[in-house]
Amino acid sequence: MGKSNITKWMDENEAKFTDLAKQIWANPELGYNETFASTLQIKTLEEAGFEVTSGIGDVPTAFVAQYGKGKPVIGILGEFDALPGLSQDITPNYNPIVPNGPGHGCGHNLLGTAGVNAVIALKERMEAEMLPGTIRYYGCPAEELLSGKTFMARAGVFDDLDCALTWHPGTVNTTANFRMQALTAIEFYFSGRTSHAGAAPHLGRSALDAVELMNVGANYLREHVLDGTRIHYQITNGGMAPNVVPDKASVYYFLRGADRKQVEELEERLIKVAQGAAMMTETSVCWEIKSGCYETLPNETLNELMYMQEEATGLFTFTQEEEKFAEELLQTVEPSVLVGAKNQLMSADASKMLDTAFYHNMNHFGLSIGGSSDVGDVSWIVPMGQIMTTCAPLGVQFHTWQATASFGSSIGLKGMHYAAKIMALSAYELLLDQDGILEKAKDEFKASTKGAAYKSGIPSDVKPPVLNSDAVPVSAI
Repeated sequence: MGKSNITKWMDENEAKFTDLAKQIWANPELGYNETFASTLQIKTLEEAGFEVTSGIGDVPTAFVAQYGKGKPVIGILGEFDALPGLSQDITPNYNPIVPNGPGHGCGHNLLGTAGVNAVIALKERMEAEMLPGTIRYYGCPAEELLSGKTFMARAGVFDDLDCALTWHPGTVNTTANFRMQALTAIEFYFSGRTSHAGAAPHLGRSALDAVELMNVGANYLREHVLDGTRIHYQITNGGMAPNVVPDKASVYYFLRGADRKQVEELEERLIKVAQGAAMMTETSVCWEIKSGCYETLPNETLNELMYMQEEATGLFTFTQEEEKFAEELLQTVEPSVLVGAKNQLMSADASKMLDTAFYHNMNHFGLSIGGSSDVGDVSWIVPMGQIMTTCAPLGVQFHTWQATASFGSSIGLKGMHYAAKIMALSAYELLLDQDGILEKAKDEFKASTKGAAYKSGIPSDVKPPVLNSDAVPVSAI
């Protein structure tokens, strides 16, 4: 009866959380600036009787909402930041609401709202059955910058959890049995000597030359790294004018690898490349770590628990209008992208635009994929279960305007409500824990980490960017 009461309450209150997700979608905010979204979620949770602590890890938009007391302590993770340049109306043709404005092209308007919905529904059932235990919702900023949860983890807010549950909008309902890659984001700042590029170029020492030489060195480095390693960069300052030898220039790197050790070794090698570029150009270089997240550790025990909630959640279907919207939206996607997306599927019916089946394919458990997320940090602190649900048509890629349109539509909202139910029902079972699931999940976690303790990938002297806008980069040569 407990589970049916939870889903009944969620069905009766669905409109409230639909509105919450729509409001956040309509007011997209970039990482560390999610004032509207975090305030709205905090207000909703406080009105529901949760105790909220904000400003976690020196981040104003990071917060924890808690209800109950004692063990077990179960956390549900939420996010709410948007992406730059992805503003888009809910139409199957390109139509930005604000040209070059931000948009929810990764569905975090849905991600966080489902978590809020799940914990409030769970609180209602805990009160009715007088269940012991503690539930928490974590309002996590700046996932797109891959550091919000890392700053929160560094502050220790996940340390006393027994487990965590989360999800992500996707194009299929599936347990997240894969590993996302570890990542370090590091920006290099070169300093030289300015001069007139035409009249006295010999007097200048070009910081931009150093950046370009560093990038050449990094590109040669690609041949000598492990398979699956990724090196991306963006020149963030290339000087002020072509006739002025630039004395300042900078370049921002993302380094990815299968695990934290691989990324840290790659970081050491890249720093040597930067130092070599500085030496060749008679400039100096310093650098700053912007983020340093871990690879995700899937937990089979918790993922299977989430999968087992399929029957209790009930089926959801898409209407003919939603199928038509999906078809028209996919017509704007390059055909080769559609083929590639279907070929990359680990498990799903590639013939369906909107697949409502729930998959739990163990054949690829632990397989490393190309993306990264700061949710990996949490998975290295406590056992973590994660799913994805159908919130966009199969073939729509994250971080595109098509994704923004999908995640603001009724398609995205249906996937969100499904995920909320899966998380609420899973957490309910963990509170009862009649089958010893928590201990099994913890044993699996210990085996996965091999006893290694979590250590933040962001140095202790690096502050969140909201407090660090004028800080001097660290680690100067």
